[in-house]
Formats: sequence, C-alpha cells, structure tokens
Amino acid sequence: MVELVGDGAEERHRLGVVGGLAALSLDAMASVAYGPEAVVLVLALAGGAGMGFTLPVTLTIAGLLAVLTVSYRQVIATFPEGGGAYGVAKRYLGRRSSLVAAASLVVDYVLNVAVSVAAGVAALTSAVPGLLPYTLSLCLGVLALITAVNYRGIASSARLFVGPTVIFVAAILTVVVAGLFRDHPIVSEHTVVTEHAVQAQADGLKTVGVLLLLKAFANGCAALTGVEAIANAVPSFRRPRARHAQRAEVALGGLLAVMLIGIAVLIERFSIRPVSGVTVLSQVTEASLGHGAPFYVVQFATVVLLALAANTSFGGLPVLARLLAADNNLPHLFALRAQRQVHRYGIGFLALTAAALLIAANGDMNTLVPLFAIGVFVGFTLSQAGMVRHWWTDRPRGWQGRLALNGFGALLTGVAAVIVTATKFLEGGWLILVMVPVLVLVMQRVHHAYDRIGERLALGSVPAPPRPGRALVVVPVAGVSTLTRQALAAALSLGDRVVAVRVVHPDEEEDHVRFMAEWERWNPDVDLVVISDERRRLVEPIVEYVRGVRESQVFVLIPEVEPEHVWERVLQNQRGAVLAHALRRDTDSVICRMRFRVAPRDEHRRSPQPVH
Repeated sequence: MVELVGDGAEERHRLGVVGGLAALSLDAMASVAYGPEAVVLVLALAGGAGMGFTLPVTLTIAGLLAVLTVSYRQVIATFPEGGGAYGVAKRYLGRRSSLVAAASLVVDYVLNVAVSVAAGVAALTSAVPGLLPYTLSLCLGVLALITAVNYRGIASSARLFVGPTVIFVAAILTVVVAGLFRDHPIVSEHTVVTEHAVQAQADGLKTVGVLLLLKAFANGCAALTGVEAIANAVPSFRRPRARHAQRAEVALGGLLAVMLIGIAVLIERFSIRPVSGVTVLSQVTEASLGHGAPFYVVQFATVVLLALAANTSFGGLPVLARLLAADNNLPHLFALRAQRQVHRYGIGFLALTAAALLIAANGDMNTLVPLFAIGVFVGFTLSQAGMVRHWWTDRPRGWQGRLALNGFGALLTGVAAVIVTATKFLEGGWLILVMVPVLVLVMQRVHHAYDRIGERLALGSVPAPPRPGRALVVVPVAGVSTLTRQALAAALSLGDRVVAVRVVHPDEEEDHVRFMAEWERWNPDVDLVVISDERRRLVEPIVEYVRGVRESQVFVLIPEVEPEHVWERVLQNQRGAVLAHALRRDTDSVICRMRFRVAPRDEHRRSPQPVH
C-alpha cells in the first residue's frame, strides 16, 4: 500500500499531453515569432520576386517538420527512456557519435535559454523603452524566476505555463483565420525597409537563385529548434509515457506547421515586407486584426511566451544529463533527483551557464542569435541517421518506407546543418564548432575516470568473503575533559586497539607536564603516544604517525565541539577540519568526526556519535 501511494505521488509530478506541450514545446511555439521573419529577411534581398518564394520555402520547412515529427514519434517508441538523438546515436552509431549528439544538444539547450530570455526581455523593452538600461538585470531576473519554478517540479511549471501557451496559440490562430477572410489589410503596409536589408543590399548580397533559397531555408529552420525536446524528456510523462509523449509530439508538429504556413500565406497575401523596428508577426497581426486591443493581446502573449520558452531546455537538458550520468559520461550527481522528481544539478548547471552567456552578451539578443540552431541540426542529423541504421538492422514490417523517410530527413537536416554553420561561422558559429569537441573531450575524460575507478573497485566481479581484521583507532587529544572521555569511549567501541595521540611543541613544556599529571590521575586505560615536534606543525605529525602504524585498518576519531549557537562557530580553531582534510589526502585511514553538542545545562545531553 505504501509503495502504491508513493508511486501515485510521483506520477502526479509527471506530465500529460497538454502539460507536455506547455512544459516542453514553448521553444518551438515561440519560434513562430522569429522563424517567418528569418525567411523574409533573406528573400527580401531579391525584391518582389524573392518574396514570392515565402510560401514555398515555408512549405519546405513544414515538410521537414513533418519528417522530424514522424521520426521523433518513432524515436519515442524505440527509446522510451528518453535521450532523443543521444539515445539513437548511442545504440546505432557508436559512443563517439552519441557524445557529439549529446554535446550539440547541451550547447543548444543552454543557448535556447539565453536567447529565449533575451528575446522576451527585448520585446518588453521595445514596448517600454524606459526599461532598456535594466536589460541585463531583467534577463537575470526572468532566468531566476524560471529556475525557481522548475525547482518546484516540472509538472508544477507545466501547470503555470499552460495558460500562456493556450493564449498564444489561440491568438496566432485567430490572426491566421481572420487574415484568411480579408482581401486587403486593415492597416496599410509599411514602406520602410529594415536596416538589415538595406545593409545587405549595399554589401552586394542580393542574390537570386538556389543559394538565396537555401539561405532562406536555413534561416527559417530556426523555427524547428525545440521539436526534439519531447523525445528527450519521455520519462517526465505519465504512464503510458511513450504514448503521452507521442501524442504531445504530433500535437506540437501539427500546431507549429499550421501557424507557420498560415503566417506565410498572410505575408504573401498582404505583401508584408521587413520594416525597421516592427516585426513581421506584428505587421501580420495589424493587417488581420487592426491596431486595437486584439493586437496588443497578441503582442503581449508573444512577449510572455518568448520569455517562458526557456522552459523547454529546463525540461529536456536535466533528463539528458541524467542519461549521460547513468552512462558515466557526466558526474553521477546529475542523476540525483530531489523530492519533486527534479534533477536539481542539471537545472542548476543550465541556469548558471545561461546566466554566464547573458552576462557575457550583456543581455543582447542579437549577440546570441548567431550561435543558435547550429547544434540542434547536428542532433537532428545524427538522430535521423541512427534511425536509418535501426530500420536497416532490425527490419520490422514496413521498414523500407520508414528508412526512406528517415534517410530523406537525414539528408535535409544535414544540408541545413552545413548551410546554417557556413552562413553563421563568422558571426560566432565558430564558437559552437569549438565548444562541441571540448564537451565531447570532457565527457570522454569523465568516462575514462569512472572506468579507472570501476577497475580499481573490481566492479562486476565477485569479491572474496569479508573477514574481520584488527583495527586501530587513533584519537587526537588536547586535554583531559568530558570531550576526551566521550571520544575514547566511542573509540573503544570501534576498534581492537585505541591509541590517544598528543603533539607537543617546544614552548608547551609546562602545559604538557600539567596534562600528563591529569592523565595519570585519570588513568583511562588507553595507550598514550606523545609526539614532539620542534617545527610547530599543526597536523603533519599526526598524519606521519598514522602512515607509520602496522595495522591495515586504521580509524582516526577527531573529537569536536558543536556549539549551542551558530555564531559561536567562529570561536573554534577549525583544527579538526584541517586534520581531516590532510588525513583524507595523504592516508587510507577512515576519518570519523565526532560532534560533542554543547547544550543548556537543564537539557538532557545525548551521547555524541561519531560521524564517518
């Protein structure tokens, strides 16, 4: 009965389909705000002829989205433990490829948090210019808020984000539907071309042809970042986990495709062009709904969702980090979960690295955007290639069509990865090409370290039966007191032989004579070793003594006073902590730090217990 209750409590902190969309798809949903604009900015360089390709390019992106959605639906079924591209690459492409996929996803998750927070704050400061001087502070504040929400548990954060997600999707669909019923825009189109387009034309970048379309396609593929997050976080869903995750993935793909295609149709219908200081989505909204209250609802919903889109990474990266830790590629602390089923170390790592990026960029979105989306396409390509290998190796019923679909997807995402990297290399893309190999190297070193530890511990083999041996307990003493009595009493219960050790310096002769008189009068029936040290060292004489004893098993019990009040800790000399550190570093002894709690006289004092 207790196990069932505990299991039910754990399930309450997991996601359903709607919760999965709210917690894990905000990045992909928010890309509607900048994906179409990224396409238009490139096609506008070719004038009206180029703008005529807005819908075909968007349809191509939607086709790739469909391929990715179907592929990740199969990934979820094949890898219900989560991991996405990492899990696929690990099983079918080898360990090194899996580490490349994992490193790419880690980089993209961190960048997604930084870009999403910076974009949301940028939209806010555009609406309220007076907040512009506080951009970095606002970015860090939003990041801290999202981190705090995620520390409460992913299901809790999902419930908080359902409302903004529903409002945003409803607002965009309203814009699309309203625009489809209009023959002309309510608000006349703007005529001022963006500074980006003007500069691009001045630099001679106006190119008509395949290269222009490929660049527009690569830019627009920024709208696809985040579609893998659900596959990475399957364990965060309720049972049946794979089915809930698959439904959430399909719902995400369908909603995103409808919104992207709908906005592209309206861009062509209303002859939308890039305008300085006005986003493409804002122009489409004005053309469909006018400049009244509905316009501001869409804008505000966009601002909120951009700020909250970082939650996708907070849902996906900790689960990926747990899988990497389970495979000995990251420190095992990343696999630990708190009471609310959150991986607090993964969340903390993500928050700190994103904060560092925001501080380095001073909260400027345009500094971070060139780094975005490179890593995720590497993951896309490896995932698709791994699924191709899966279908070829296992060959279930209907494998030929699925292999062709994943092969086509690998080709598309591979080409997109090359184009995105090439076009953004000088804008900061080179940093991603450096960071991914560095992360792979770090994970390899961690893995080798765990291998050495496992080999030393003989993990996987059956050890010899344990046999008792003689143990020596060494107790450093400074005087005759209740603390010394409690320490020696505890030591006598730990080992076969107990030795009290005292270090004497040349200028402490008088104090030592007094100590010896008290010791002989007390007569605790414990051997006393006196070490003379002329160099007035604090801990080295005890360390040297422990290293020289004959017993194979040595305990060192360090008695310490636990003050009644916290502030009284500053009165202690911390010699016990220094000695414990030196013994751990230079000996193989077992260290026990015994706390003697100082309580008020009228309280019943409990006997102190040694802490190993």
